[in-house]
Amino acid sequence: MNRIAFALYLVVCTALSPLLLQAQQSEVPKLIWKVNRINIGTVLEEQGLQQTEFEFTHTQDSLFYIEDVWLECGCTSVEYTEDTLNVGESGTIKVSFDPTSSAGFFSKLIVVKGNLAGIQDSLFLEGISIPYPSDIERAYPILRGPLGFRLRKVNMGDVFDNEPKVKYVEFFNRGEELLDKGALRAETPPYIQVSQVQQFVRPEERGLLMVKYDGALKNDLGFFEDIVPMRWENVDGSDLELEIIADLFEYFAPIQKSDLNQVPQLVIAQKEVDLREISANAVVRRTVTLTNQGRQTLEIRKVEGNCECLVVEAPKDNLLPGESMELSLTFDPKGRKGIDQRNIYIFSNDPVNPVQLIVLKSRIE
Repeated sequence: MNRIAFALYLVVCTALSPLLLQAQQSEVPKLIWKVNRINIGTVLEEQGLQQTEFEFTHTQDSLFYIEDVWLECGCTSVEYTEDTLNVGESGTIKVSFDPTSSAGFFSKLIVVKGNLAGIQDSLFLEGISIPYPSDIERAYPILRGPLGFRLRKVNMGDVFDNEPKVKYVEFFNRGEELLDKGALRAETPPYIQVSQVQQFVRPEERGLLMVKYDGALKNDLGFFEDIVPMRWENVDGSDLELEIIADLFEYFAPIQKSDLNQVPQLVIAQKEVDLREISANAVVRRTVTLTNQGRQTLEIRKVEGNCECLVVEAPKDNLLPGESMELSLTFDPKGRKGIDQRNIYIFSNDPVNPVQLIVLKSRIE
């Protein structure tokens, strides 16, 4: 390196050093938030202002105070710690949300600006706001005991086994008695919990039921439906049944692209089996080849058809790398006619495609 080039190198390094130092320092957050995103769940319009609190700790040697808090809309208001904080001291941001301002899912941004350089932190308040309907009978047409519901069944959707799923179900008290949270009795299996959110729901008022579904406790895969008997001990004639449906799946953490060839890989030779025209009086049998193209053992967790008319048999539960097996399909079309489609679901430990589908099509004469 000649002298001119070396001199230019020193000039560039000298100019960049403060920037590099500042970048290294900015990696250490000045405020440590307990959480920066809070979901307050489902909120009914008539419940009024909803309040929650964000908590932070100041980590720098310099004195700190909040200069300003910027809000996304007028539907939120805040109170915050106005004291000057030393290192290690904590403060709070108290946020109030008006549910009359929106309908459906909401995510409100709160920006906190401090006196120290680089402090402009973002917080998020999320939830679901449900406005009061103009026609109660039309909004809650499904009658269960003294309650009116929007839908016949509580659909939990996809439930994974890594954490329980919670859903809030709104209802309208069409009875003449006060519904006390402490008097609710629900005969649930171990993997389901049902509770009343509000302490009291008066006649002609709306309320919320919290349904919590634990996929790990259920310890199964596929589609399930549960009937949960419920009643309020202090209310005669309050007996009802809550129908809960859910699709259960095993959770797999994301994997690196470089590891794709190392994990189990289920490959199905034929994902659509067309039987064409068949007789309603003849049982049909077919086979489909399953292969593990990965480098780890493939475990078949479950094989499930969507009809009792379909029998699916797997000769083994594990496939070594490179190994194959024949999946046997037996379809009895008795009592059916016209275009028909049956689904076979295969659950495995393939982390990329843990649930795969085989479709069995036919035209039944």
